[in-house]
Amino acid sequence: MSGTSQSHDVVIVGGGHNGLTAAAYLAKAGRSVLVLERLDSTGGAAVSAVAFEGVDARLSRYSYLVSLMPRKIVDDLGLELQLVRRRYSSYTPLPGHPEGAGLLVDQQDEEATRASFQRIGAVDDIDGFGSIYRDTTLVASVLWPTVTEPLVRRSETKSRLGDDELWNAIFERPIGEFIESRVNSDLVRGVVATDALIGTFMDPNDASLQQNRCFLYHVIGGGTGDWDVPVGGMGNVTRQLAEAARKAGASIITGAEVASISHDGLVRYTADNEEHTVIGGHVLANVAPFVLDKLMGMIPQKVARPEGSQVKVNLLLSRLPKLMDPSVAPEAAFGGTFHINELYSQLATAYDAASSNAIPDVLPCEIYCHSLTDPSILGPDLVASGAQTLTVFGLHAPDRLITAENNEDQRVRLQKAVVDSLNSVLAEPIEDVLLRDANGKPCIETKTTLDIERALNMPGGNIFHGPLSWPFAEDDAPLETPGQRWGVATEYGDKILLCGSGAVRGGAVSGIGGHNAAMAVLEATGGN
Repeated sequence: MSGTSQSHDVVIVGGGHNGLTAAAYLAKAGRSVLVLERLDSTGGAAVSAVAFEGVDARLSRYSYLVSLMPRKIVDDLGLELQLVRRRYSSYTPLPGHPEGAGLLVDQQDEEATRASFQRIGAVDDIDGFGSIYRDTTLVASVLWPTVTEPLVRRSETKSRLGDDELWNAIFERPIGEFIESRVNSDLVRGVVATDALIGTFMDPNDASLQQNRCFLYHVIGGGTGDWDVPVGGMGNVTRQLAEAARKAGASIITGAEVASISHDGLVRYTADNEEHTVIGGHVLANVAPFVLDKLMGMIPQKVARPEGSQVKVNLLLSRLPKLMDPSVAPEAAFGGTFHINELYSQLATAYDAASSNAIPDVLPCEIYCHSLTDPSILGPDLVASGAQTLTVFGLHAPDRLITAENNEDQRVRLQKAVVDSLNSVLAEPIEDVLLRDANGKPCIETKTTLDIERALNMPGGNIFHGPLSWPFAEDDAPLETPGQRWGVATEYGDKILLCGSGAVRGGAVSGIGGHNAAMAVLEATGGN
């Protein structure tokens, strides 16, 4: 039985944060908006969830930090969103150091940071390390103001930067060369290089420069590159967006599985075991371009299937574990990004292993402790007990290692690889401080790329929906239509636009794709 056909100015396929952003902008501008979300709740990857039965902790299950959400979007939509800056940028133990020492980058204490560089034998890299981020801040000052504006062309962007040497280092040559030219320490090089590799399976010196794009998006957010903790967890970000969209008049249907989209804006979907059709003056696709191709009835051939390259592990601890280095407090080490086995050489070895379809013997990992900065995600009893959350992001675990047949076994192997990597830099096994759920099971949850694909419909578990693009238009790119000018055009005509991470300037939790799709629709239909 088919539901009654309806029409809306805009139909948005996917209720993740970008779809909700677009819905809020368009509804505020007086457009009739319908959001269709496949899952039973909105939010997509930016959700908070009770991961462990009977344990009062709401973890940011998939995405976890915020850097790329422009203040403009927060202000325009009236979001009551608090983002907290962390004092410590990072801590990285030096494998094999006789005293277990590591590099602690303290953003509030220059002398302490200098002493830490000296302790690991990298004092000569202090100036070079600082120069990298002074230069990326300069790049950010040029690019960041443009991300919520129509696309600027490559040559104009280069002209605005006004530094040909820096332009070539970031936009024309592999980022590995830039890193290697500024710092010499294996550890310091690794700390910088991880921003080029998170979620992107590449070598720092790959000629494709995909790693450069990844690096760029990690260092331009807010004009500073800082990654902040959202108070209340990632779920609070999308809850605020959903409330803004509904308050403005958008309709949101959850449990709505979209089956197809036509060029003329006809969307077929199933909800409550009934088939429905709806017509949109515009259809905004908050799905990966690969998924959009399928919904349009195309067999994706022009673009390779996306590949994610990470394993995500959530843990809940009775307390922070002890470090090998007693001179560094765990609260400091876990207060920023905790790099584990991410020497430049270790990243290369792990990449080579994964390229040969093997889980690396030593898995590079990054850890974030949300609850140190924002304990509100924990129940009062957990807070009082000293419990803490850990989010681990394992690098160089590409989707090519995972199949439907081996997923369960590989999940076990990858979880063990993460635990082993973590334990290699601790003074006690992480297992000794794991809390247990209501059934007595350890509070540890692991998500492979296939798990992410099945949960979120992200092909290959790719957290960016596909290869990242430069945040500008090439000089010969057509910019004739609103969709093209705002970086949200598709090959399916002016009615069908991207509004997710697969758009130009998409990727990560930013709302930029949703904002820019909304602006393209408003431009096409007569402004506000």
